[in-house]
Amino acid sequence: MIVPADALFRAQRDAHGLRMHCEDCALFDEAQPERARCAHGYPTAPHRRPTAEGTPVNFCKDFEAC
Repeated sequence: MIVPADALFRAQRDAHGLRMHCEDCALFDEAQPERARCAHGYPTAPHRRPTAEGTPVNFCKDFEAC
């Protein structure tokens, strides 16, 4: 699911401490950055933490909170 990161979304994300990116997921192994991958084999590029504010958020269907 892709959600636009508009002002309301950013406010709710910050107010509730929402986590939604590979870097926040228990299934993501970033021990070796050049081979960072999902334990279930899903592609990580669309779900990584964006570098620009306002970039749409692409939620993973199998996110596992740490």
